[in-house]
Amino acid sequence: MNNAKHIFQDYVNQLCDVYPRNESESLVSWLFEEYLELRKSDLASEIQIENIPKNLQEAFRQLLLNKPIQYILGKAPFYGREFLVNPSVLIPRNETEELVHWILQENKSPNLRILDIGTGSGCIPITLDLELRMANVYGMDISTDALEVAKKNNRRLSAQVQFIESDILNEPFPVSNLDLIVSNPPYVLMSEKNQMHRNVLDNEPHLALFVDNDDPLLFYRVIAEKGKKALRPRGRIYFETNEAKAGEVCQLLRDLGYDQIEKRMDLNGKERMVRGIWKGVNN
Repeated sequence: MNNAKHIFQDYVNQLCDVYPRNESESLVSWLFEEYLELRKSDLASEIQIENIPKNLQEAFRQLLLNKPIQYILGKAPFYGREFLVNPSVLIPRNETEELVHWILQENKSPNLRILDIGTGSGCIPITLDLELRMANVYGMDISTDALEVAKKNNRRLSAQVQFIESDILNEPFPVSNLDLIVSNPPYVLMSEKNQMHRNVLDNEPHLALFVDNDDPLLFYRVIAEKGKKALRPRGRIYFETNEAKAGEVCQLLRDLGYDQIEKRMDLNGKERMVRGIWKGVNN
């Protein structure tokens, strides 16, 4: 029978070969809402579906091949907004929303100067720009393709972020006198590849994911060291981290002269966020 309930269950059963059932149900619901305009409550009904659109069939075929649904649809939700995404940028994640929420809780002054390093889709700086009053927000990335995505999101969401192409490891910060630096840098160890889901490993940009096993804190060290010259006294630095390295990132900041260092857990109880405040004294 061609009703919503039966078609939904058929798609879910097929997708269970790739994902757990609850995740399969969520993904198929997302597809049906996008292509059939059916809400979740409609999927248990006898609503007749005369024809399954070809674009829905193609999207489902890509799901079966482990392609992330966000890349299939070309968009992902983040902090109540919709961001364009493609394989040039990481898919925005809930943990990063939590980092942004922490920043917004602690930084309410107007006219803040903010730099996001490794901006990807631009979800962090654009959200900060739209949520804070009269902030001056910058986003930098080494990837030209990623910056194209970020600039499109900037225009679509009527934000005023200034995006800059720059290599953080080999170039100085493009802006100074900052009140706040934020970064979700590459932190997955090469040795952790075999622990990753295939849909992440096969689709998301490795440039934004992985760091060498021999120097797992490379990006944190470089950003924090250069940040001492770019931050104003009492300026703040926020990082998203590998859950196994949050303590080491805290110690790194301490060694470099930051204080009031704090780490926080995400909603899953994993230590994923770190904040430090620059004392304002260079040795």
